[in-house]
Amino acid sequence: MGDHKEQQPVRVGAAVRRRRRALELTLAAVAERSGLSVPFLSQVENDRARPSRTSLEKLADALRTTAVELLAAADPAASVDVVRAEPVAEGDFGPRTRSLVRGHHQLHASEFTGDHDAGREFQHRNDELMYVADGAVEIEAEGRAYRLGRGDTLYLTGGVRHRWRATVPDTRVIVVAVAEHIEAVKDRSR
Repeated sequence: MGDHKEQQPVRVGAAVRRRRRALELTLAAVAERSGLSVPFLSQVENDRARPSRTSLEKLADALRTTAVELLAAADPAASVDVVRAEPVAEGDFGPRTRSLVRGHHQLHASEFTGDHDAGREFQHRNDELMYVADGAVEIEAEGRAYRLGRGDTLYLTGGVRHRWRATVPDTRVIVVAVAEHIEAVKDRSR
């Protein structure tokens, strides 16, 4: 009781279809750009298949957007929403990403556990905050390297290119960002 949409899976099909059509792309064109098959993309658009985080990122790149934005467009806003922790299989030490916020909101938050593609560079339109919940990371931003340990945070303003990697096993990082669809207001007092 009190958990809004606790059992409902996120359905991204309609959001993917809207974005693809807005770009006037065929399923074949998106398949070529993403490396995913046309039948799989059709199943995703019809909510008969749920893409993995990696597939969703490939799909988002092909649609010139982000996985966060596709997920945000997949679910209407709610005033209260509980996202429960997902059980981790015993012996599963691989990298995991989980969205901490569902729906089309002004803030997005994700939890990254373990290592991930350290070579991938990120650049977000709006500000974001990285918080190291466990372990340690190294973040490269604006030509400088920052080492963060448990409890440390790093704030990045919109437009800053950055990449990061876990430097110890079992690292857990929380990333909170202003959604891409929000037009950030510049500080006029400066």
